[in-house]
Order: sequence, then C-alpha cells, then structure tokens
Amino acid sequence: MAHTLTRLERIIHDRKDGNPNKSYVAKLFGKGREKIAQKFGEESVETIVAALVEDDAALAAEAADALFHLLILLAERDVPLADVLAELERRDGMSGLDEKARRKS
Repeated sequence: MAHTLTRLERIIHDRKDGNPNKSYVAKLFGKGREKIAQKFGEESVETIVAALVEDDAALAAEAADALFHLLILLAERDVPLADVLAELERRDGMSGLDEKARRKS
C-alpha cells in the first residue's frame, strides 16, 4: 500500500503545475491551500458519513478520496509522505494513550 501512495504522491507532484483544463490536481492547486484544505475536509466528512450509514464499498471509496486529497494537501505544504510514514513508524509499538499524553507534555 505504501508503494501505491508513494506513486500517487509522485503523480500529484508531476501534475501540480500542469494545465488546469486537463488536470484536476493542477486545477485544485490553482485554487490554493484554503480550497485544498476545504476539499480534504469535505472528503473527510463524506468518509465519516459512509462509515455511519453506507456499505463497506462506499466507505472504501470515500476513504480513498480522503487519502488522495490528504496527499494533495501535504504536497501543497511540501510535506513529503515519507515524513508522515516516519511519524507513524516512530509511534509503532506505542500505546495510543501514551502517545497522546506525550503530545500534551
């Protein structure tokens, strides 16, 4: 799965300065960070709704949309997916409660 996300990250990077008439990614980048963040928020809400009232296939589709838009938001801020994966690795084996408490201190 990480390979798929890494490949998608590269595609987003390659298309962000492309023709907005031919690329959804370029069009979204052209609208700026606020619109990208808003779109990620919308997709996140749609994922929540699917989790509550739709079937597993709908949830998977909405989660894919949310991940895609998260990658666009990360790219807009120049935060590599590798940084996110490294953070997850850092947390591996740590209790979620411990990790949350650590962030507060």
